[in-house]
Amino acid sequence: MTTTNSNFEALICKDILRTIFEKLPVADLARSACVCTLWSSVASDREIHARAFMAPWKLKRLIGNPTSPTFWRDNNTLTRFAISHPLARADTLASLALNYSVQVTDIKRLNNMMSDHGIHSRDRLLIPVNTPDILIDATCYVELDAHAKREVAVLYLNGSPDKMPANVLPSERGKRRVIESLRRSMHVDDATAQYYLSVSDGDPRGALLEFSKDVNWERQMRLT
Repeated sequence: MTTTNSNFEALICKDILRTIFEKLPVADLARSACVCTLWSSVASDREIHARAFMAPWKLKRLIGNPTSPTFWRDNNTLTRFAISHPLARADTLASLALNYSVQVTDIKRLNNMMSDHGIHSRDRLLIPVNTPDILIDATCYVELDAHAKREVAVLYLNGSPDKMPANVLPSERGKRRVIESLRRSMHVDDATAQYYLSVSDGDPRGALLEFSKDVNWERQMRLT
């Protein structure tokens, strides 16, 4: 009975839980947060999530706080990372793809570009990371890119962002910009746009998809 009680006490001690959770991957942290309120409060700690996020890639440091908790999930692929490339007059998508050994389509997808036109209306482009080796001992910055409409861990090859690009938005202003964009796309009010953003865990594309599903359902109901 004494052993059982001591084990139970260990499972409700924040210091012990923190020591255990610091060794868990992100997916297991999410599961642990569902056990009880105490476990959730410890497992939701930003420092623990950041450490779990960095561990598989051997990152040195992660600066910034994500606007959505979904940022920490699915960190087992390189899609959570991007290289910040400041655009020069001579840059083209083809030349950038060649220089960074990536596909043009991947650059366009990451930056939410429908065509090659308008590249120089931006201060920078996000470049997909194609090898994990570049992340070892690196410092990344959590940024919400207004053009790409996504939040990623950005790597600056020169070490750090001397000046934040104009299209990189602080968390609250960035969320406000996303809501305004959704409101215009959906032709709805702020509250409706914010609702669909919340049910999609902060993913603008997911919000549009959920909205489209509801609209199609309403149309089908009218026809029956």
